[in-house]
Amino acid sequence: MSAIQYEKDGKIGILTIKSPPANALSTTILKDLEKSLDTIEEEQDVKAIVLKGEGRFFSAGADIKEFTSLQKASDFTSLSKKGQNLFNRIENFPIPFIAAIHGAALGGGMELALACHMRIVTEKAKLGLPEINLGIIPGFAGTQRLPRYVGSPKAHEMILTGVPISGNEAYEWGLANRVTTEESLLEETMKLAKNIADKGRLAIEQVMKLIPYADGCEFSKGLDAEAEAFAEVFGTEDATEGVQAFIEKRKPVFKDK
Repeated sequence: MSAIQYEKDGKIGILTIKSPPANALSTTILKDLEKSLDTIEEEQDVKAIVLKGEGRFFSAGADIKEFTSLQKASDFTSLSKKGQNLFNRIENFPIPFIAAIHGAALGGGMELALACHMRIVTEKAKLGLPEINLGIIPGFAGTQRLPRYVGSPKAHEMILTGVPISGNEAYEWGLANRVTTEESLLEETMKLAKNIADKGRLAIEQVMKLIPYADGCEFSKGLDAEAEAFAEVFGTEDATEGVQAFIEKRKPVFKDK
C-alpha cells in the first residue's frame, strides 16, 4: 500500500502523505512520491497539485532511524543525492505544487515544502531545519533553498540554532504565501489551486519554465557541496551521538569530533 495517496478534484491533483504518526520521509515515501509524479505526468490533465500530510503533521522530518543502517560516506552522499534529485524534480515540475502545512514541517519535511512553488501554513505550524541539534546538517537542499526565501541572515539563524519558526513568522519572513487557521487550511489551499487550475495549461507550463531563470546559476554547485558535506558530517562521532540521542529521546553530548 502506497504511503502517498493520489486523488483528483477536477483539474487539481491532491497528494497526501500517509505515514502516521509523524509522516517521516522514509525512502519508501520518497519512492512512492516519485511514482505519483510519474502518474501525474502520464495523465496530463492536472494543472495544479496540492501536497498535504495526514494526521497531526505535514511532515516532521526524515526517517532518522534509517540513517543508522548507513555505514559509508558514499551511502550518505547517495541518500542526499536521491532526496535532492526528487525535490529538484518537484521544483522543476511543469505543474505548480502548493504545500498545505499544518502541525510541523521539519527537517526533510521542511525541505520538501521548500521544493514546492507555494506554501500555505497554519498560524501555529512549526517550520524549521533542526538537524544541527542531532550533530548533522540538512541534506535535501535545505541549505540552498531556505536562503532564497528568507535571506542569508535568517537562514543562518534557523539552520545554526535549529529553532523552528511559527506559521505567522513564516508568512512575515516571505516563506509562506498565506497563513490561515487549521480549520481553513485545506479550503484556502484548494481555493488557490482552483484559481490556477482554471487557467490555460499552455500558459501555466510556460510560466513554470520561465520563473526558475530568476534564480542564481550556482544552485547545482551548492547541491553537490551539500551532499558531500552531509556525508562528511555523518562520519563524525557527534553525528553518531546526535542520532542515537534522538532515538533514545535524550539530550546529546557533543564532543566536537
